[in-house]
Amino acid sequence: MAFLIELLAKLAPERMPAITSPEPLVELMDVNFAYDRRPILTGINITIPRGKVVAIMGISGGGKTTTLRLIGGQLKATSGKVRVAGQDVSALDSRELYDLRRRMGMLFQFGALFTDMSVFDNVAFQMREHTDLPEPMIHDLVMMKLQAVGLRGVAHLLPSELSGGMARRVALARAVALDPMLIMYDEPFAGLDPISLSIIGELIRSLNDALGASSIVVTHDVQESLKIVDYIYFVSEGRIVAEGTADDIRNSTAPYVHQFIWGEADGPVAFHYPARSYGEEIYLEAGHA
Repeated sequence: MAFLIELLAKLAPERMPAITSPEPLVELMDVNFAYDRRPILTGINITIPRGKVVAIMGISGGGKTTTLRLIGGQLKATSGKVRVAGQDVSALDSRELYDLRRRMGMLFQFGALFTDMSVFDNVAFQMREHTDLPEPMIHDLVMMKLQAVGLRGVAHLLPSELSGGMARRVALARAVALDPMLIMYDEPFAGLDPISLSIIGELIRSLNDALGASSIVVTHDVQESLKIVDYIYFVSEGRIVAEGTADDIRNSTAPYVHQFIWGEADGPVAFHYPARSYGEEIYLEAGHA
């Protein structure tokens, strides 16, 4: 795999100097977002440096995927600024937003491969859609991406013929097909066996470094993420409640972070959704209101 990683870097040399650029690739500045009157994000401040892998962690429903959608321009912040590569995402027209998205890669939570296309055609799709490259060159590039994720031998198969881990690796090859400046991962480790999980983690780190890209990893998998990321933001109830390096997070004494890292049942995050006591509800339903 090392040879392919080096080759990827050579094919995208213009990306490499960005690692040392002082300007962040992504900035969320005092971002608020709500669906109607229901607040989802409140006062979010996140910085994604160029060339780094940053994780956004937290319990389900905390606003992690919403954050990715704001960065990709699927949603617009209620207030605050979302900047990508120096551009205010909410101020872009549809053409400008389309051009910006061409420089992003996305690994969806369950792969989201086109079910009626072969593995090869899934990875080739963006190249055919967004470039004028000749088909022989597309073939070579697709096979190179598949080799980088260890799946050149399944190019002719359909997604239904793959295991879950293999499908996720194909989706990763598709996400980096155009050597993007920003790669976003929505729960890349969900449902994977320990071997596949470790491979995906290594690929996220290696491909990011080879391309000189920036990566945002939304995940619940604490231990695997701490091995590969440069910085972590913890989101709870739409707010950043903690942030720091992997060592900072491991050594944190903050109750929420400690509970999340060690998977403890008791802590500030309750198992039950807020409701009146079960005994009281049964009593009222029995007609004793």
